[in-house]
Amino acid sequence: QEQLVESGGGLVQAGGSLRLSCAATKRTFTNYAMDWFRQAPGKEREFVAGWSGTSAYYADSVKGRFTFSRDIAKLTTYLQMNNLQPEDTAVYYCAARLGGSMPWGYWGRGTQVSVSS
Repeated sequence: QEQLVESGGGLVQAGGSLRLSCAATKRTFTNYAMDWFRQAPGKEREFVAGWSGTSAYYADSVKGRFTFSRDIAKLTTYLQMNNLQPEDTAVYYCAARLGGSMPWGYWGRGTQVSVSS
């Protein structure tokens, strides 16, 4: 059974927007951090956005364009992506861990985001 489920990916033109969602399916994730990563073809998986404990933080490449948010009651995090560019094309993954020093022990299956020029 999937424990993290991403949704919201798709194909957009450059300059367009998408909103990704990551929903945890179990209440055990109540105190988990749930952040966003992505992996482009031929590249390593990289951090995109997450929650530091007090505020959202972002990779430099998405600052000012992406917005991380979360609904604790729904165990769901969101990634609003504006002004998408072809270099944002990747599979976007949600990951969860219990604390800042813990490994990312849970991963979703990912959702494809494709941006055409």
